[in-house]
Amino acid sequence: MKDLEDRTFWLATESEIKNAETTDIYFEYTSGVLKKKGITPRVVMEVYARKVPYTENWGVAAGIYEVAKLLEGLPVDVNAVDEGEIFLTNPNSVIYEPILQIEGKYTGFATYENPILGFLCSLSGIATKAARIRLAAGKRPVFSFGTRRVHPVLAPAVERASFIGGIDRVSNILGARLMGKTPVGTMPHSFIQCFDDQRKAWSAFDEIVAKEIPRIVLVDTLSDEKTESIMALETLGKTLYGIRIDTPSSRRGEWRKIVEEVRWELNIRGGKHVKIFISGGLDEEQLKEFRDLVDGFGVGTSVSAAPPLDFSAKIVELEEDGKKVYRAKRGDIGGRKQVYRNESKWDDIVTLAINKPPAGYGRLLTPLIRNGEIVRPFKSLDSIQKALLRKLQSIAEAQPKVHWL
Repeated sequence: MKDLEDRTFWLATESEIKNAETTDIYFEYTSGVLKKKGITPRVVMEVYARKVPYTENWGVAAGIYEVAKLLEGLPVDVNAVDEGEIFLTNPNSVIYEPILQIEGKYTGFATYENPILGFLCSLSGIATKAARIRLAAGKRPVFSFGTRRVHPVLAPAVERASFIGGIDRVSNILGARLMGKTPVGTMPHSFIQCFDDQRKAWSAFDEIVAKEIPRIVLVDTLSDEKTESIMALETLGKTLYGIRIDTPSSRRGEWRKIVEEVRWELNIRGGKHVKIFISGGLDEEQLKEFRDLVDGFGVGTSVSAAPPLDFSAKIVELEEDGKKVYRAKRGDIGGRKQVYRNESKWDDIVTLAINKPPAGYGRLLTPLIRNGEIVRPFKSLDSIQKALLRKLQSIAEAQPKVHWL
């Protein structure tokens, strides 16, 4: 196969995305025909999900920032939920909660449907999974180790969405830098393998790596976990901050008992200060099982390769001869909507946007863009995560529901 002529990798550039070159061709057909026929109605399009790939009926919206930057400068108005907002679904009802609304001439934004949905589906899927992991981990810290499992161009976006969803620290260098954070990490098995003795590897790490980096060593490369943990304590003593156990699934057996063994043997040798971190194919169930025993988790593929959320984008309203017309395709419901929430009860009401808000409820959809200008200040990642963590604590104890008025 010939080399690409204008780039090294099979990647879309930012300008190509912004110019709607990553869309499906039928949106270009549609826009071209409508323009030739002089049919350029002003419409309202809503983006929503009827379900999430989990038994719980909630998801976390992410990618709002990217959509705002994508549509900035276009002649459109956009309302949206906040980045990191929880939305509810009800697969047994026709009612849905829009997370985004676009108003403008359809021909002015039709070709942007692909990247709009791409941003929202992918990043919301990661943020939602990260939030579920956060709940499962309880108060234990969780580190993101998953960007090696995704296309490298997505690494910063994956780390940002993971952090929004509640992951404490990220390992990817570029992702952390763009977020204004310090990356976190320990050491790979390959590092140990480059030495003929684990102790030499750990000692070299301690000698060379900056002192402010916690000494967390990997203890399952060449010997069993208990043996290497004892060796690590004997080698580094009080400077040993923690150990990471990354036992492959084929060798785990009764993994909890293995970790208990390690904890016991460290404790009786004066190693109560040594923290235990585990990693390797972890999901919610493992986090729930171990959160009373270990000090933290490294989570990878389950978050970075989380299933995307199945958002759709549909016209629900348009203007004809100066009049508003409600029009939805079969299976959908017409009219611009608003979502009102009573967060103390986790009760959401979906109604037409022209209706009066119910007492005691706050609206979720607020102005994001007006005539192409971003009108909502972007919040810091820390404030977004803090707000979500507060809501996660309450939604986990509630029975959230969404209905219509």
